[in-house]
Amino acid sequence: MSDPVKIGFAGVGSMGQCAHLRNYATIDQCEVVAISELRPKLRERVAAKYGISRTYESAAEMIEAESLEGIVASQPFNHHGRLLPPLYAAGIPLFTEKPLAASVEVGQQLIEELKKTDSWHMVGYHKRSDPGTMLVMEEIKRAKETGDLGVMKYVRITMPAGDWIAGGFVGMVSTDEQVPPADADPPASDLDEASFGLYVGLVNFYVHQVNLMRYLLGEDYKVTHADPSGVLLVSESASGIPGVLEMTPFSTSLDWQEVALVCFEKGWFKLTFPAPVAVGRHAEVEIFREGGAGGRPETVIPQLPWVSAMRQQAVNFCAAIRGEIEPPCTAEDAMKDLHVLRDYVRLRNGV
Repeated sequence: MSDPVKIGFAGVGSMGQCAHLRNYATIDQCEVVAISELRPKLRERVAAKYGISRTYESAAEMIEAESLEGIVASQPFNHHGRLLPPLYAAGIPLFTEKPLAASVEVGQQLIEELKKTDSWHMVGYHKRSDPGTMLVMEEIKRAKETGDLGVMKYVRITMPAGDWIAGGFVGMVSTDEQVPPADADPPASDLDEASFGLYVGLVNFYVHQVNLMRYLLGEDYKVTHADPSGVLLVSESASGIPGVLEMTPFSTSLDWQEVALVCFEKGWFKLTFPAPVAVGRHAEVEIFREGGAGGRPETVIPQLPWVSAMRQQAVNFCAAIRGEIEPPCTAEDAMKDLHVLRDYVRLRNGV
């Protein structure tokens, strides 16, 4: 086996710990050699829990002192414009949470900064790394190649609000320290305050599904309708396939009922996702195939290992650093999501 990839963590707050560090610290593919964190008590307590011997106040100090092969920086996305360029300049593969930025302008600035460096940036759309999604993507590819299910006809994603944590923060190290204040990135210059607030809310909560729509389609798409109620985002892909994102048509308190349905002429693939931070759970998969003339229709429910999307995402980042796979979602790809939701706001608010 190859030597473990040497990873440094820039920030170990709630998502840094519970979505990422707990996975990177317990997979064979990497070694977390150092962490940086502004809050001293939190920094040392997290390091002690995970057996990390070297800690730093800033990411810059960590990068200068360590021979890192990858950086995981779970930071507020509306601070990415300020925080990420110095990390890009280090020339080390970088992972951050979604979205790329809080506006199209800042996102584009980040892409331009990234082009000046030897680094690459993987954005954490963990649903692409979910074992269930990975299986369905294999089946979609096979269906397109063989044609046995006919052509793709429709994609629908239903995303209700619910308990997105689902116990995933149990065991999180916390202190009474406050995060030092810092200025957020500037708001979008082409949006008024209310419209920018809507946009930021969308990229915070629904950008996962906007990204997943493109991934399942296998091609880009445009927004064709934004209903005034804010529930429906209707789209059309480059080849004319319709898609619908249902944004909280209902909500739940102790559940997570996110579903993606990919329809072909003679069958469909359904993904039922667990809460994003749930531990040890993957998307449940159902596959329906019409039997055709004289055949027998069947519904298959594959069984998969109990590996969560966040854990597989850590494995995938390390594999991408080694050059074994392409990053599941690059910054350049993630930039498309910012444009999709900007177009949605334009259709819905007229700005």
